[in-house]
Amino acid sequence: MPVEPARYIDVLIVGAGISGIDAAYHLQTRCPAKTFRILEGRDRLGGTWDLFRYPGVRADSDMYTLGFPFRPWTGANAIVDGRSILAYLGETAATFGIDRKIDYGMHVERARWKSNVARWTVDVRDTSGRLTQLSTSFLFLCCGYYDYDHGITPELPGHERCRARIVHPQHWPSDLDHTGKRIVVIGSGATAVSLVPELAKRAAHVTMLQRSPTYFISIPQRDRLANWTRDLLSARPAHTITRWRNILLSTGFYAYCRRFPTHARRMLVDRVRRALPEGTDIAGHFTPSYQPWDQRLCLIPDGDLFETIRRGRASVVTDHFETFTETGVALRSGNVLDADLIVTATGLRLKNFGGIELEVDGVRIDVAKSMLYRDMMIADVPNLAFADGYYTASWTLKCDLTSRYVCRLLDHMQRKGFAHCRPRRDPSVEERPLIDLAAGYVQRASDELPRQGATGPWRAHQNHLVDLLAIQSDRFRAPALEFVR
Repeated sequence: MPVEPARYIDVLIVGAGISGIDAAYHLQTRCPAKTFRILEGRDRLGGTWDLFRYPGVRADSDMYTLGFPFRPWTGANAIVDGRSILAYLGETAATFGIDRKIDYGMHVERARWKSNVARWTVDVRDTSGRLTQLSTSFLFLCCGYYDYDHGITPELPGHERCRARIVHPQHWPSDLDHTGKRIVVIGSGATAVSLVPELAKRAAHVTMLQRSPTYFISIPQRDRLANWTRDLLSARPAHTITRWRNILLSTGFYAYCRRFPTHARRMLVDRVRRALPEGTDIAGHFTPSYQPWDQRLCLIPDGDLFETIRRGRASVVTDHFETFTETGVALRSGNVLDADLIVTATGLRLKNFGGIELEVDGVRIDVAKSMLYRDMMIADVPNLAFADGYYTASWTLKCDLTSRYVCRLLDHMQRKGFAHCRPRRDPSVEERPLIDLAAGYVQRASDELPRQGATGPWRAHQNHLVDLLAIQSDRFRAPALEFVR
């Protein structure tokens, strides 16, 4: 059977979550002559916020920085649940007509670049299993950094004999009723600390089982200054003021933690001590062995986790999992936690660029051996960018910078008559790990992730102010950038 010619689109966006919607807005605003489509593998937009539906799912960034700069967040709360974020994304896409540019149920499997025609040929499989092809001049990957199909569940022996129901938060069953149940949540990261207070509202008791403590920081769910500013001014200037205040605060706090880790450690632990009942084993359950920001800090809006512990609805156990039993979980100490429901909040599985296989002029790209340019382009890969957020601040801040940079790059290429552009790797630049975190889910995937460089545009700064200055001042004259007419 003859293969139909691939339909051509100027820019192809993969992913209809926060970064995909942001990319689409900037493309249609800054490059109105370019055609574009968004391919989304799921049947709804929203990405992370459509996928995660476990009780208590919420953002770990404030909505003034997680929200889009072009559509101010006007809700009363700064920290909101996943359903509110999903509604905001849907309303944004509808407001700007982006929802009409999305093709759902379209999973991108492979993309092949040919320099002689300056085109990507993209293999796309729909929900029926039918394989089609699209052709594009520029590929913009906005599909996040983890596997939507599988979370991390370590080998936990005794699974088959346990009578308790065992679930992973990434695949929360819609029919699960936890009312009156004894629940053990395995983990102490952002997912676990979101789950515990919400589950405890209806459960008999919730136990958070952790191997080691995590740093927690409590902030108000409602930002009084932001709401006062919005009452005083119109929405957009109020949003800008609040957004920049929060950017500066988060950037300064991260710098403080890295520059003065001993002082930061003492401050964080003391705040937890004051929030919990006298006699709580702070050293055993709430004093991490690592320094602040060696792993991510967990955000606790209005101290809800601490309030739940104070009321006796939840408790924390620091121990090592040994095996499942018929009635729950046996620990290395010899203690047993009986449970009707066990939640394995054990982390996410990282996945490069949505698992898309990339090929340039017949040569497959080994992403794990690649170096990234400005944390948005892959060395020696033409006409491709990807949206990657910060792990020390809001995801959207970096994604929005990337979208604006890509639009400027496309405009520059069109004005100069260039057919394609690629960053050429500098062999003199020292390699470094892409993500500087000691978290287990990062360390397990470290050999599969691309690399960053130690210097120059190859370095991922994780600092919005540094990136803003560098990206806005970039005039595409760097020796590493190769343009071809």
